[in-house]
Amino acid sequence: MFRYAIHFIILTFLCVVNTSTAQTSPALGPNDTITVFQFYYKGDSIPGGYLPEVFVYGKLSAQQYQAYKEQEWTRLRNAIYVTYPYAKKASIVFNDINTHLQNITDNTKRKKYIKSRENELRKEFTSKIIDLSIYQGKVLMKLVYRETGSNCYEIIKELKGGFTASFWQTILFFAGTSLKQNYDPAGADKDMETIVLEVERMYR
Repeated sequence: MFRYAIHFIILTFLCVVNTSTAQTSPALGPNDTITVFQFYYKGDSIPGGYLPEVFVYGKLSAQQYQAYKEQEWTRLRNAIYVTYPYAKKASIVFNDINTHLQNITDNTKRKKYIKSRENELRKEFTSKIIDLSIYQGKVLMKLVYRETGSNCYEIIKELKGGFTASFWQTILFFAGTSLKQNYDPAGADKDMETIVLEVERMYR
């Protein structure tokens, strides 16, 4: 990706240089010459330009809309089947950590205990979760909220501090998502809740 970005920047720079160095004959009037982008191809100079993008939108037919909904449903269902076990495990671990921390008042001991549990989770889940897509990650964060009652930002802030939570929130912002994924089973996440209830029957 970075290689393509560098090539694009170099090409843009060359186009600007070629445009800015074009000379107009002094014998011609100011409107007799139109400056255009210039490209080099096999030793020849070729005038060129860029056309603006045009977006064409059309209304989906009933059949197309139904196919789209089925595709989205299948995608959501697959993501829940993949991530639900992780959310379930996270809720168990989070509740267990909170229970233990209630009996630990020394700040150093609290940090040591949290670090030990963090290392435990890394060993068990890193190789699995690292392969999740951004979409699956969003679904996982919603399921964590459903299972724990807290979003991932709140959990990280409580266990690792506000700075760490804000740092990761910023990183995910640039990835197009957020740690503050909430869960609304009766509203926006109604479809998700239906699928989760289906999945939960498998774990009983």
